[in-house]
Amino acid sequence: MERNKNIAIILAGGIGSRLGLDKPKQFLKVAGKTVLEHTVDVFQKHEKIDEIAIVMHGNYLDIAEQMVATNHWTKVKKILNGGSERYESSLSAIRAYEDMQKEIGNLQLIFHDSVRPLVSPKIITDVIDALNTYDAVDVAVPAVDTIITVNQEQHTIEDIPKRAKLNRGQTPQGFKYETIAIAYEKAMQDKHFAVTDDCGIVLKYLPETPIYVVAGEERNAKLTYPEDIYLFDKLFQLKTTQLTESFNGSVLKDKVMVVFGGTSGIGADMVNFANQAGAHAYACSRRNHNVDIRDRAAVDKFLQDIYAKHKRIDYIVDSAAILNKEPLMHLDDATIDTIIGINYRGMVNISIAAYPYLQESKGCLLHFTSSSYTRGRSNYALYSSTKAAVVNFVQALAEEWEPEGIRVNCINPQRTKTPMRVQNFGIEPEESLLKSEIVAKESLKALNANITGEVIDIKLM
Repeated sequence: MERNKNIAIILAGGIGSRLGLDKPKQFLKVAGKTVLEHTVDVFQKHEKIDEIAIVMHGNYLDIAEQMVATNHWTKVKKILNGGSERYESSLSAIRAYEDMQKEIGNLQLIFHDSVRPLVSPKIITDVIDALNTYDAVDVAVPAVDTIITVNQEQHTIEDIPKRAKLNRGQTPQGFKYETIAIAYEKAMQDKHFAVTDDCGIVLKYLPETPIYVVAGEERNAKLTYPEDIYLFDKLFQLKTTQLTESFNGSVLKDKVMVVFGGTSGIGADMVNFANQAGAHAYACSRRNHNVDIRDRAAVDKFLQDIYAKHKRIDYIVDSAAILNKEPLMHLDDATIDTIIGINYRGMVNISIAAYPYLQESKGCLLHFTSSSYTRGRSNYALYSSTKAAVVNFVQALAEEWEPEGIRVNCINPQRTKTPMRVQNFGIEPEESLLKSEIVAKESLKALNANITGEVIDIKLM
């Protein structure tokens, strides 16, 4: 049986009135791209989304068309004229796909606010999976504040509903085509029609249809007020993801991988697992092959030798790092230079050297950060600050190299039992640490994930 065809409907018809701006809020720039670009990117990269339609105010259709060309959004097949009200934009999309539904009969429409750019792939997957069982699906998070109803004339509290059942709705909202089309058909016949979203229309006009609710995320927030712009900038800086698919070593067969710093810990485990899966994986370090990543020439030479042998390099990984758990004022100049040289300059050297090989193979560059990147930590200021630099570097480089087809990501493992950690922290409870083998397998999964510019969290389950 042919699977359902999933169409993402990006609702971008807003005009930004609450922000008091002269342009719609979906065109505001956050973290180097417009809000709309961030949003469409998530659906473009999602493996279960087959097609995308952008519903836009008529005055801005040409801007959307330019974005499609510039960003190479191959899944965007329609740019539709939306209405002044949200329901008019949804209805525009429903009618635009009427003929396709008649032809193939298995459409699912996934409606999403363009101004929720931090929607995660997991939420989209959960919505689509729920449509295997339900005809309508919503996304929500529990209300954490007390909700009150207010008498608008007297400005007094009328009621305080029990919070246990209260949730805050988000998007995407997913529907079988027939369900949302019939609900709208009934709604348009109601002279007193007044509903704020698509699930509300199904609830009111098809009350017998259960609407399943999947768990949303706090970061899947909606850009609404001026101060939100600053919050979104910070959220993008700290944006992370988790890989959900299981490890499939077969995709590594015959691939060529180079791991700098791959002679111990996570890097060594990556090399071992990759070779067991049939890849050609090579490790190097200062101790192995005498490759000091502070020396660009040494990095270049090692990659040239691997390329000469295989005529391609698919993955390049930088797992090299130095951690000295000491107060800054206890470090001598030589130690400071070594930490910065390995943790930062080495990362830059590897990235520059990797470019021509990954440009040719359309491969992946993978760096490693640390949970300490979000806030400087006492007694390892240089380590935590260089790991924060890794995140910013990866996010910037991913944007630069995306047109070349090169994916750039970084792994953010929770505390992991490695020789470096034991050296600095001693013996710790085994149950409090990740095993390096687990981190290695998750990192290998990341090499083939259709994502770029992401901080990939690996946590204890």
